[in-house]
Amino acid sequence: MSGGLVALLDDVATLARVAAASVDDIGAAAGRASAKAAGVVVDDTAVTPQYVRGLAAERELPIIRRIAVGSLRNKLLVILPVALLLSSLLPWLLTPILMVGGAYLCYEGAHKIWEKVSGHSDGHSAHTEGGTAVLPDEDTVVSGAVRTDFILSAEIMVIALNEVAEEPFVTRAVILAVVAVGITLLVYGVVGLIVKMDDIGLRLAQRGAGGTATFGRGLVRAMPGLLTVIGVVGTAAMLWVGGHILLVGTHELGWDGLYDPVHSLEEAAHDAAGTLGGVVGWLVDTLASAALGLVVGAVVVALMALVARVRGRGEVTAH
Repeated sequence: MSGGLVALLDDVATLARVAAASVDDIGAAAGRASAKAAGVVVDDTAVTPQYVRGLAAERELPIIRRIAVGSLRNKLLVILPVALLLSSLLPWLLTPILMVGGAYLCYEGAHKIWEKVSGHSDGHSAHTEGGTAVLPDEDTVVSGAVRTDFILSAEIMVIALNEVAEEPFVTRAVILAVVAVGITLLVYGVVGLIVKMDDIGLRLAQRGAGGTATFGRGLVRAMPGLLTVIGVVGTAAMLWVGGHILLVGTHELGWDGLYDPVHSLEEAAHDAAGTLGGVVGWLVDTLASAALGLVVGAVVVALMALVARVRGRGEVTAH
């Protein structure tokens, strides 16, 4: 009897060690997958704060929370199961789907530039009517942010999926779920901190003394400029990420008319820059991707404007 109990305890201990090793393996794989997607994570962090610009301060964190919940829902309930199924049944379809998402990001970035140039607004920022500030509609802000986040989240999850493609199906699913939750908490935790920095600075300035109060006042003065910079970075990130998705996608689909010249230029810059080759090569690839994104986005913006004009004429004729 005691021998059987000892054997059972040994089996339990063995299973516990195996489970612990599996957890460690999953954690390590999730870390590697997250690192591969770090560039898109930075882009996601840069894009989001612009959606709460012009909103009442007390509504900033609730809206970010809603966007974060929508992002997590995107990742866990839509992107993760679809990516797993497609990677198992139709792996060739992942690239075209990503390219459609890339084109949408290019459109978003080019559309924001057009808004700045033309002075038109899409309702994502505050505007004035009769001298009174009118805040943007929160539901519109959240839906627009979640829609853009969907594309960035899809890119993050597919990059992570490629990193763990050789793992068993269940392990892949667990790793991607860990990546989804971890990256969402990281991105929107940082976003929440960024948008509340001015409030933190104001509190430090009012309640602190000496260097603390000076630091708080510095934060308050710096935040408008920082948010403007973040907005510019976010727009550039849409063009860069979208263009890069399209550039790599054309290569994976077998057409290298764009990819080969950019890749050759990147390698030449890398070799010519010596110790800074990695940074310079990355900049060349980034600028080329952003330029492609701007061109594609501008074309889509023009097509959308043409469609809207044709529809408008059709409605006038119908009346």
